[in-house]
Amino acid sequence: MSSPLILDGGLATHLEALGCDLSDELWSARLLIEDPGVIRQAHLDYFQAGADVATTASYQASVPGFVRRGLTVREAGDLIRLSVELAVQARDNIGRGLVAASVGPYGAYLADGSEYTGAYDLDEQGLVTWHRERLEILASAGADLLACETIPSVAEARALATLLRELPSARAWVSFSCRDGEHVSDGTPLAECAALFTDLPQVIAVGVNCTAPRHVPGLIGRLKDKPVVVYPNSGETWDAANHRWLGLTDPVEYGEAAARWHALGASYVGGCCRTTPEHIRQIRARI
Repeated sequence: MSSPLILDGGLATHLEALGCDLSDELWSARLLIEDPGVIRQAHLDYFQAGADVATTASYQASVPGFVRRGLTVREAGDLIRLSVELAVQARDNIGRGLVAASVGPYGAYLADGSEYTGAYDLDEQGLVTWHRERLEILASAGADLLACETIPSVAEARALATLLRELPSARAWVSFSCRDGEHVSDGTPLAECAALFTDLPQVIAVGVNCTAPRHVPGLIGRLKDKPVVVYPNSGETWDAANHRWLGLTDPVEYGEAAARWHALGASYVGGCCRTTPEHIRQIRARI
């Protein structure tokens, strides 16, 4: 089997390790306003750890979110484009790699945890309207591809499929947050959601992210028609009552697991929340 493309790890996790306070509804996107240089450094650190792809700090960046913070629509668009520019600068500094523009779910804008449930106040057409502006900005900002990620529901998947048809020249991967080894977060079978993108040639991979590593082998088996992308979280669980993470997955163990995901058929492998440059270094060492 050919070598996979190695993705980066948790951007916000590494930014916190670099001393950033992300206790804000904008999460890492807050730093696009306050300290963009540290985002560039985080991307560079992941490239130096062995990542082939930098995923931008636009997951929680949106025009409505920035406008709610007091910025103009134009300023909001400029900040979303800046997220791509910072990753491109890091890529050019290291002299290799790709930039994936993160397209987070509507629930990331709500900042209420609904990106892990899909329990939204918008229907499918509302989601099309909400996503369109940011998707168009990111598609024209100079990234190599779009990372439509942490998608929790079939309705949001349909909305993104509609929009990607409007952008036939924009390459993308689509990844879902999953509740177990078979279903996305809203309970829809992953195979049903993935099938929405089968006839879209610009979708280069479909898979899962921000999902417990133990579910990944089963989920890979549900994906048949496209190359598979997997970048789960570290395996820790969020204690919402006490606002803390519980458990720990060692980077060495994570790297060993990533080698197994690759052997099962994953062509794009990386990490999500609570993974670090060391996790990516361990993936690189084992694949």
